[in-house]
Amino acid sequence: MRIVNIYIKFGILCILFGLILITNQPVLAIEDDGYDSYFDYSNTQNTPQTQTNKTPAKVQETKFIRNIEVVGTNTISTDYVYSLIDLKAGDEYNVKAIQQNLKNIYSTGYFTDRMKAIPIENSDNTITVKIVLEENIPVTDFLIDGNSVIPTEEILQFLLPLKGQPQNYTQLNEIIEKIQNYYAEKGYILARISSLTDDPDGTLNIEISEGIINKILISGNRKTKDYIIERNILSEPGMVYNENQIKADLIRLYSTQAFKDVNREIEPSKDSDDKYDVTITVEEQRTAQISVGGGLDSATGIFGSVGISDNNFRGLNQRVGLNFMLGSGVILNDSSIENHMNIQAELSFFEPYFLNSDNSLMSKLFFRDFGSYQVPLAIEQRFGVQSTLAHVWKRNKYLTTTFTAGLEQVNVKEGNINKISSLYRTHNIPISKRAKQLEGGLFLTLAPGLTFDTRDNSINPRNGMLANIKFEENFGFNGNTHGKLTGMVKQYVPVANKSVFSLTAKAGGNIHGDMPEVMAYRLGGPYTIRGYKMSGVGTGNAFVMGSAELNTPFLFLDRIKKVPFFDNLKLSFFVDAGKIFNPTVTDLIYDRPMEAISAGVGVKVYIPGIGPLSVDYGIPLTRCGASGNKNGYFTFGVGDMMY
Repeated sequence: MRIVNIYIKFGILCILFGLILITNQPVLAIEDDGYDSYFDYSNTQNTPQTQTNKTPAKVQETKFIRNIEVVGTNTISTDYVYSLIDLKAGDEYNVKAIQQNLKNIYSTGYFTDRMKAIPIENSDNTITVKIVLEENIPVTDFLIDGNSVIPTEEILQFLLPLKGQPQNYTQLNEIIEKIQNYYAEKGYILARISSLTDDPDGTLNIEISEGIINKILISGNRKTKDYIIERNILSEPGMVYNENQIKADLIRLYSTQAFKDVNREIEPSKDSDDKYDVTITVEEQRTAQISVGGGLDSATGIFGSVGISDNNFRGLNQRVGLNFMLGSGVILNDSSIENHMNIQAELSFFEPYFLNSDNSLMSKLFFRDFGSYQVPLAIEQRFGVQSTLAHVWKRNKYLTTTFTAGLEQVNVKEGNINKISSLYRTHNIPISKRAKQLEGGLFLTLAPGLTFDTRDNSINPRNGMLANIKFEENFGFNGNTHGKLTGMVKQYVPVANKSVFSLTAKAGGNIHGDMPEVMAYRLGGPYTIRGYKMSGVGTGNAFVMGSAELNTPFLFLDRIKKVPFFDNLKLSFFVDAGKIFNPTVTDLIYDRPMEAISAGVGVKVYIPGIGPLSVDYGIPLTRCGASGNKNGYFTFGVGDMMY
C-alpha cells in the first residue's frame, strides 16, 4: 500500500511538471515555511502564473509589504523603475499584483525576460519584495545598408537617441515607423525596413529596401504611340519609386490633352525580389474636333469663329489647328479707330518634344485684316509666319527660355482720308506727315525671352508669380530697323478660401532705331487700362503701367454645389494706372491724356483651355481726354489682361 502511495505522489509531480513545460510561464513558488522562494520572469512575455508546491500550501495570513527593492539596473534609473510600480509600503502582499508590476516593467523594453521578484519575510511578519532585473545589451553603434535616396545622416537622426541605452524593441518599432514615414513624406512610399539584427557588441544592423522600379509598362493606348507616352514619363527602371515623381509624370501626360484619364498601378515584381512593376494606364479621348463659336470682345466686336484641330495628330501628340474668325470690328472704340470688319485666319502646329523633352516648338501661318489700334483711321493687313522655340531649364523647372523668329508683311492703308485730312488741318499739321504714319513693310523679327512661372494653375491661379522679359529686334527690309524691350511681373496672393488678390506691373520701351507708329505701344482698353476706349490713353514708344485686382466668388453662389459653373464665376474689383511716353501725332490730334488711373468692377468666367472671359466696367479717376467719358466704359476681354 505504501508503494502505491509513492507511485500516486510521483505521478502527481510528473503531471504538474508537464503543465509547467506546456504553458512555459514564469512561476512563483510559495513554500510552507515562508516567502524565501521567488518569482522568475524568464523566457516569457506573458502574464506570470502561480504554481503550487508538491504539497498543498498552508493557508497564509494576510501579509503587508514593508518595502520594495530594485536591483540590477545600470543605465536605467531605479527611480524610473519605481515609477512603474504601483505597489508601496503598507500595501497588502499580493502575488497577482506583483506579476502585473513585473509585466509593466518588462513592457518598457529595456530589460531581458530574466527578471525576478523575490519575497523575503521580515521578523515583524512583513514582506520585503526584492525585484532583480537584467538590462538588455546597450546600443553601441548603427550599421545602415540599402539606402540610396536618403543619406545615412538623415536616418541616423532617428536612431542616435538610442545610443548608450539598453536595446529597447518597443522604441525600435516606433523608430522604424518614423523612418518609413520619413521616406513616405518624400514620396518613397514603398520603402521599408526589411531587416533589423543586433551583434553581441551592441551594434544594430538595419537593412532598408527602398522600393526599386523593375519595369514600367504602358496600357490602354490605341492611337498614341508607346514612345510618345514613355518620353513624358521621367521615372525609369532602376530608380527608387517616388510617388511625387509619378504624379508629376501623370500630370505631364494629362496636360498633353490626348487623354481623358491616366492612372498608375504598382505590383511586386515576379522577376526580382524587393522590386516593383509600375503600369501606366491611359484612357484616350477624341482629339480631332470641329469647333464653332462666337462672342464679344472690345477689340473684335461681335465675332464668330470656326476651327478644326487635332491635339494628338498622327498619334504623336502634335497639335495642329486651322481657325477662322470674323468680327464686326472694334466696339466702344476710340474715334481714332476705323470701324472695319475684323478678319483673322491662322494655321498652327505645335511639337511638344522638339529635339528633346525640354524643348517645344510652336509655328503658325497667319493673316489679319482689321482697323488699326495704333494708326488713326487706318486699315492694317498683316500676314506672315512665326516660330517659337521654348526650353525648360533642368535646374529650375519654373524657368523657361524662348526664342521667336518671324517674317511678317505689314501693310497700312488709308481708311478715311477726308476725316484724317480735316483733323490735320484743324491742328495745323502738314498732311505730308500722314505718309510717315502709314509706314509698314516687310520685317524679320528675332526675339529672345525669359519666363519665370510659379503659378499653381495657369488658367485660374491663386498663388505664385508670373514674370517675363523679351527683347524684340525688328529688321525692316526697307531699312527701318528698331529694337524694343518689354517686361512684366504678376504676383498672386490667396485671400480667405476662394479669393485671390493680384498685383501687376508692366513696362516697355524702344531701345534703338525709329519705331513705326504701327508698332507703337498703346494703353486703354480691356487688356491695359480699363474704363478707357481702345488706345484711349495714348500711343507711344514707351509705357509703364500697373494693376491691383481682387477676384472673389459671388456671395452665396459658390455654395450651390450642384452647379459647377458657379465655381468658375468670379466678381472682380480693380484699379489700373499707366503712362505713355513720347506721344505720337495721333495723341495730339485726339487730345489723349497720356496718363490715367481708373477703378471699377467686373465679372469673370474661367473657361478651361481658354482662360477668363471678362466683362469690366471702369471709371476714369483722372483726365479722360476729348474722346473719353468721365463716366467710364464697359470693356470685354478674352484671356488674362496681361497676355
